[in-house]
Amino acid sequence: MRHRFGNAKLKRDVGARNSLLKNLTTSVVLEERVITTVPKAKAIQPLVDKMITLAKRDTLHARRQAAAFLTTPASVQKLFDTLGARFGQRPGGYTRITRLGPRKGDGAELAMLELVGSELVKRAAERAKRKEERLKAQQEGLEPGEGE
Repeated sequence: MRHRFGNAKLKRDVGARNSLLKNLTTSVVLEERVITTVPKAKAIQPLVDKMITLAKRDTLHARRQAAAFLTTPASVQKLFDTLGARFGQRPGGYTRITRLGPRKGDGAELAMLELVGSELVKRAAERAKRKEERLKAQQEGLEPGEGE
């Protein structure tokens, strides 16, 4: 039985482990995806989900709790301004772990932890940028794809 085993120690002492988890969680909030090892991804997944749940509440107390855990003010702002609104109607499951295979140097199993829906946001931004470039080219009198 595995009762009361606690969380993964990740071969670090308490201070180093807490710092690692806070920094990785902050990176996921800011970048919306992070590539790390599978045990680290599994360790930070519930923490990221908890931060997004705090952002959905959007109270002063929730902001202070998130600010106590995340390492940068920019991450707290993004969490509450964009991510809380994006996941407002979703009841849970804000992150996805995708295994990427072994790392070249030491053979450690890599995984990508990303926010669900972040690929749609990035694709929409790219589409908007392409559309803007097409409109700009049409206004200048050039058809898209013609010579420069």
